[in-house]
Amino acid sequence: MASIETDMASKALFKEKQCCVIIPTYNNASFLDAVINDVLSYSDDVIVVNDGSTDSTLEILSKYNTVSIISYPVNKGKGHALKTGFREAWARGYRYAITIDSDGQHYAKDLNAFLKLIDDQPNSIIIGARDLNQKNMNSKSGFANKFSNFWFKVTTGLDMPDTQSGYRLYPLEPLHNMRFFSGRYEFEVEVLVRASWKGVGISAAPIDVYYPPREERVSHFRPFKDFARISILNTVLVLLALLWYHPRRLYREYSKKSLRDIYWEAKATATSLSNFEIAAAIAFGVFMGIFPIWGYQLLVGFIIAHLLSLNKTIFFIAANISLPPMIPFIIYLSYVLGGYMMGDGSWAVDVELSISGVKGNLVQYLIGAVGLSCIAGLIAGALSYMLLVLFKRK
Repeated sequence: MASIETDMASKALFKEKQCCVIIPTYNNASFLDAVINDVLSYSDDVIVVNDGSTDSTLEILSKYNTVSIISYPVNKGKGHALKTGFREAWARGYRYAITIDSDGQHYAKDLNAFLKLIDDQPNSIIIGARDLNQKNMNSKSGFANKFSNFWFKVTTGLDMPDTQSGYRLYPLEPLHNMRFFSGRYEFEVEVLVRASWKGVGISAAPIDVYYPPREERVSHFRPFKDFARISILNTVLVLLALLWYHPRRLYREYSKKSLRDIYWEAKATATSLSNFEIAAAIAFGVFMGIFPIWGYQLLVGFIIAHLLSLNKTIFFIAANISLPPMIPFIIYLSYVLGGYMMGDGSWAVDVELSISGVKGNLVQYLIGAVGLSCIAGLIAGALSYMLLVLFKRK
């Protein structure tokens, strides 16, 4: 009796949240029946997308009169199946969709864990994060997930524990007008990155997972082809992130702030940082302020500071060592240091102290500028740390 009441409450919650479950499937007949029955215990709102299966999938699906079934004869990939399911769900008036794989690794009991997070995160993709250290976990899958997590952080700046999990809750409205260019396994990477760029939240919720013995596993992942497609996608996304997303985000974040606002923000945030964290941000700011990539110092520095979890406000203030009054001194010291580093140093310089003036000796200037940025950064960091300790953060 308690189980029946629980199932009814779960189904009512799905109705209340206007949420459905999408099950993409391709040649998983040995698990599909159990997966559908498990899901139907918690929700009556189920869409199955048969992605060109050639086994007994159609025969199994013919038994379910209450399930919405979309089937096409040629396999087009998991990404295409998910996009097809999203369109169908949106057309039927659903606001959210939970995707669950048909390989039997996910438990339907975790469906309610997603639903309970909707009120707090109404505009977020919620990823079901698996325990990747449990027994029977495929070591190759563990590496692939770490690989995916790393590039996800590079492109979005976000840390996620399991970007390859197919058990997810999607808000359909923000995805409805987006056009995605991938259609197979790599789609699950693209949708996370590009949704994040559009302002959709990305979060994770722990789930249980079942890894069957190796001989019982069914996988349609093609190691060479699919990994190559994912690598190409990550390359494209990283370029877009560096050339468009990160610059736009940083411009929006700092364009409306005055130097006074930035200073007070740095002062306020410094109270929660250790002496080392403050000194590290100052050291990196001075380093990037001198590093010879004029015009791109702040852009590149902000991205690296974000990835290294350095305080960006303190970094920004320190990077302003390259303000116009300081530029002639930086060029001069870089040029002189470059000469000494190349074995022909002299403090007497008979060239114009400007970028155009050192074009004829560009290599000497670049070498010196890199050296000066390293030396100045180390000195600034060490001096900052000693002063913070000496004056006890007053």
